[in-house]
Amino acid sequence: MSATNSTTDSASPLSTETNADTGTVLAALEDGDCRAILEATADEALTAAELASRCEIPSSTVYRKLELLTDAGLLEERIRIQMGGKHASEYCQCFDEISISVSDIDGVSIDASGAGSSALSD
Repeated sequence: MSATNSTTDSASPLSTETNADTGTVLAALEDGDCRAILEATADEALTAAELASRCEIPSSTVYRKLELLTDAGLLEERIRIQMGGKHASEYCQCFDEISISVSDIDGVSIDASGAGSSALSD
């Protein structure tokens, strides 16, 4: 049996406080493995091992993609508390929807809506 601790290890998702920029976000969204991980975490938080199995991605690749996605502010890392004492990191999406806009005045901007999200522009 497990429970989720709702504290996070990162600042507000998709904001300049996370040091994410549009290039990092776009690189994560462009990557097929990252998109598969985002799809898998849309409805529930999953550990790296669960993601590797569900997405059929090697564990070493999953860890690299999770780092990219958390750096981009697209996933947040939480701690899954387990009764046996061995706790694990789990990852969940921190947005419901992302909009990307390009304009002559503002350049590229990314707006995310949903759980604790904010805008990012470059």
